[in-house]
Amino acid sequence: MHIPPWLWYSILTVLAWGVVGILQKLSTNYISAESSLIWLVVGFLLLEPFFYPGPAVLHYTKLNLTYAIVSGLLNALGAWALFAALKGGGKASIVAPLTALYPVVVIVLVPLILHESVSRLQWAGVACSLIAVVLLSA
Repeated sequence: MHIPPWLWYSILTVLAWGVVGILQKLSTNYISAESSLIWLVVGFLLLEPFFYPGPAVLHYTKLNLTYAIVSGLLNALGAWALFAALKGGGKASIVAPLTALYPVVVIVLVPLILHESVSRLQWAGVACSLIAVVLLSA
């Protein structure tokens, strides 16, 4: 059976981010959200040599680069807010599932921005994820 690369990447994401949820809480037990964000960036930079695309990194349109830069800014803002929630006393068992609801925002925005259709089954998945967070937070 052939498993497509995107599925392997998705599984790696789940595993990596699953461990990250614990490490983020451990780090914010001892250092500030702002310091945690700085060290998160260091972690990104340590991986950069393995993913650097070479000179092609500069050969994109301004619009496409703007998308990537704004994505990075929002990612950093979200990471800081996550660290702040954990540092502020939030339990990792509640904060991690709650912040993992970001796909709900994607499902709401894709029809408006990317003109993708969202099926009833996907909306049911959104409802289930909201119920799951309530149950995990109890």
